[in-house]
Amino acid sequence: MPRGRKSKLRARERRFQARSEMRRIPDAHASTTEERETPSSSPLCSSDVQSISAVESQSQRPTTALVSISDTKSDEGNRSQDGERPSTSWAQPSTSYSSSTQRGDIAISLVQFMLRKYNKREPITKEDILKHVIPQDKENFPNVLKKASELMVLAFGIDVKEIDTIRHCYALVSILNPNGDEIMNGEAIMPKSGLLVTILCVIFIKGSCANEEYIWEVLSVIGIYAGVDHFIYGNVKKLITKDFVSEGYLEYRRVPYRGSSCYQFLWGPRAQFETGKMRVLEFLAKVHDTVPSAFPSLYQDALRDKQERTQAKFTSMILIGLMPGAQSNHNCSNFSNYH
Repeated sequence: MPRGRKSKLRARERRFQARSEMRRIPDAHASTTEERETPSSSPLCSSDVQSISAVESQSQRPTTALVSISDTKSDEGNRSQDGERPSTSWAQPSTSYSSSTQRGDIAISLVQFMLRKYNKREPITKEDILKHVIPQDKENFPNVLKKASELMVLAFGIDVKEIDTIRHCYALVSILNPNGDEIMNGEAIMPKSGLLVTILCVIFIKGSCANEEYIWEVLSVIGIYAGVDHFIYGNVKKLITKDFVSEGYLEYRRVPYRGSSCYQFLWGPRAQFETGKMRVLEFLAKVHDTVPSAFPSLYQDALRDKQERTQAKFTSMILIGLMPGAQSNHNCSNFSNYH
């Protein structure tokens, strides 16, 4: 059988498996929401319960879309934006499990466990994970944690960091955080953040701006379509072109295109403030199971951005230090436009 046809068959099989897994999880996650101490203490709303049911699906399909785009960059390709189309081939996941379904189920259980611990303000430790999530399969802890971390990034835009290498304690870190790798402490966990980070990643890969048509082509690979309400995000068209724009995460502008016009997406000021190209590239590398330097042109761009941001921050600190009383005014001005 031709190689291309085999890839398509694998893609079809995994999409079918992902959709099946999406339908198996809501009841399990619903039970975790009932265990929370008080409704007001929960960062996740009851309407967001189904987001967990999609994490295994999202762990496969966004990777598909981002593989096709990032491969172009990693190969230093020069194809035009309107000539590219997201591929539906699948990168082979690295796993010691004979059953990807089993691995996905355990990883989803670990995601639920970590969210429950976070909601209760309890530490997330390797000891507890081995005891409550994978007591019969302890040797595969690294693989399970790796998969669960990928799901957290894709579904919620949250990374899982080891903060104590002796006791093996872990904490959640939002990719959208102006303070870098600051540990989350009670902040809301929003399912839409995973979608936003995916869009920011596509924009970065496409050279800091992406045509709306192309964004929808990528999102269609992960089961999100313009004009069709999504079971998690609702009206996705409004979320992307209105809500994310009004919140300052995206810019949405009309530009001349082939004798007519089209709309493009760019990073908004809030996205530029809360994250950076290197952090988004780390997200891309995570879903590829590699390192940021595996994408040479993107990595160089991210390094320049990181250096510029560091220099700007240093300059700002100097100016604030020279201006008594400016610290509080500076902090207020950063957030006043977004609240």
